[in-house]
Amino acid sequence: MKTISKIIAAGITSVLAVVNVEAQVTVKTNEMKTNYSHELEVVNQLSTQSAVVNMPVTKLLNAPGNEALKDFFFTPVKNKTALKGKKIAVIVADGFEEIELTGPVWYFKELGAQVEIVSPKFNPAPERYGLVFPEMANTHVMAIQYLQPVGWIKFDRTADQIKVSDYDAVFIPGGAWNPDNLRYDKDVIKFIQDFNKSGKLIAAICHAPVVLASADILKGRKLTGYWNIQVDLKNAGGTILEQPVVTDGNIITSRHPIDVADFSRAVESWLIKK
Repeated sequence: MKTISKIIAAGITSVLAVVNVEAQVTVKTNEMKTNYSHELEVVNQLSTQSAVVNMPVTKLLNAPGNEALKDFFFTPVKNKTALKGKKIAVIVADGFEEIELTGPVWYFKELGAQVEIVSPKFNPAPERYGLVFPEMANTHVMAIQYLQPVGWIKFDRTADQIKVSDYDAVFIPGGAWNPDNLRYDKDVIKFIQDFNKSGKLIAAICHAPVVLASADILKGRKLTGYWNIQVDLKNAGGTILEQPVVTDGNIITSRHPIDVADFSRAVESWLIKK
């Protein structure tokens, strides 16, 4: 009888233990659900609704008022050797405005020039920043259309590998992120300063003239740029002209993607005269 009682007592104890464990698991699970729900609520408040704003090439070329820009790209280039023997460096980082690089580069190559894409050395942000870069960021830079990332282009060399004697001209496309990345890079700024001293052509479009401001080469110069940065160019000592393209000595500047044709022809004209 005592044995049976002991067995019954042990069974009851085991059941109670299981019930207690299950209760603890239930409490823990509920706590986890509560924490997850709270974290999800916070993340939702930290995030914004996804939407796309971009500037497709076809939309730009077909927009009313851009007929001349469309003709610039669709009219076959007659003199395929106008810039033969000329070598142009495109200085660019992530966040460049697509048409402001691909447009002039296409035109310069059509004229027979050799063009190289030059980027700062890849320097990933610290892990705690929470940024995720694709593997191709080691060899490519990212293009945008207005505010939307749209693709990647492979670069040929990094800024620490180039010399002034390598090129006849330097060209910097815009895009708000690209110049901001370039103006912080010591190799880029030193190269632009040395290139300016050589008297060779430096061309910059849209937001890109702020790189020239960071290089401190705008004092007493006439130039233009995207409307949002014109005060920065003025503060750097430049005189701002509201024109599609401005040439002052060895510096050519433009304002916007709609000025790509005028900008490209101005670079062509400068190089032909030299």
